[in-house]
Amino acid sequence: MVKPFVPQLVYVEPKALNYPLGKELMTKFENMGIEIRETTSHNQIRNLPGENDFQKYRIAKSTLVVGIRKTLKFDTSKPSAEYAIPFATGCMGHCHYCYLQTTMGSKPYIRTYVNIDDIFEAAEDYMKERAPEPTRFEASCTSDIVGVDHLTHTLKKAIEFFGESDYGQLRFVTKFAHVDHLLDAKHNHKTRFRFSINDDYVIKYFEPGTSRLNERIEAATKIANAGYPLGFIIAPIYLHEGWKNGYKIMLEKLEEQLPRSATKDLTFEMIQHRFTKPAKRVIEKNYPMTKLELDESKRKLKWGPYGIYKYVYTDPEQEEIKDTLSRYIQTYFPEAKIEYFT
Repeated sequence: MVKPFVPQLVYVEPKALNYPLGKELMTKFENMGIEIRETTSHNQIRNLPGENDFQKYRIAKSTLVVGIRKTLKFDTSKPSAEYAIPFATGCMGHCHYCYLQTTMGSKPYIRTYVNIDDIFEAAEDYMKERAPEPTRFEASCTSDIVGVDHLTHTLKKAIEFFGESDYGQLRFVTKFAHVDHLLDAKHNHKTRFRFSINDDYVIKYFEPGTSRLNERIEAATKIANAGYPLGFIIAPIYLHEGWKNGYKIMLEKLEEQLPRSATKDLTFEMIQHRFTKPAKRVIEKNYPMTKLELDESKRKLKWGPYGIYKYVYTDPEQEEIKDTLSRYIQTYFPEAKIEYFT
């Protein structure tokens, strides 16, 4: 079982101590005996411990920066939501394929923002602009927010903030099972709690440092029993020997263990494996022994939204993935909604 994340090293931006959460976290980490360093800005962090790039990368992934969010203009977050809401950046997991490896670049540490009231005010403005249309906010575009929330409780505050809003809805996805502190949050059914799931092969070889499938399903059951709307993202859907059987077993396990009450309002999102040339370089540097298949000649080129080509599966492979998994979902969860395949 993966234990809840505890940073080896904490950096604090001095301005973060002007906020209650900043002070609270510093007291918590001091009491835990964790080394704390000061930095004027996360961009000024230099000389992380480690004798080589391999070590420095791993130490960075267990480093937490406590700071403030300066940019309060939210990015769009299609197709899952209207906007991405920024509570944290970075992830403690070691998923080989993760796009955060390239978006985070040479700074793979985790950052948590303590000026949450400023973030909520910005969200309020976005909701007013679209009212009376509902506005969905995605909280996991740049992090696995659940992975750090047992320390910060930022997500719990956000769940309750949106629970009281007239037009806001919160969404996020996680690969972690550390959800107990979120079970009593007053969500008022306005937060869709999603779990990223995959077959045993993908989790075993490509998702180290994350909760195992059975742990995620157990956590999803707790979340369903707490009355949250529930969803699952099957991602990345990865073609390997025996993949059809692997994903069938995954959905069978899910159907066996989820309470019937959870299947009435259940959503699925499906995302095929993809990579870019910059991502391939970073993956091979950070995980030199990976089994991840990154052969451009076997893929189809697709123009991405950020001005760079990505490599996806061929059209016949995509059709087979979509048809196979859609059939499984309809068999085991006939009332569920498949939101998209991409």
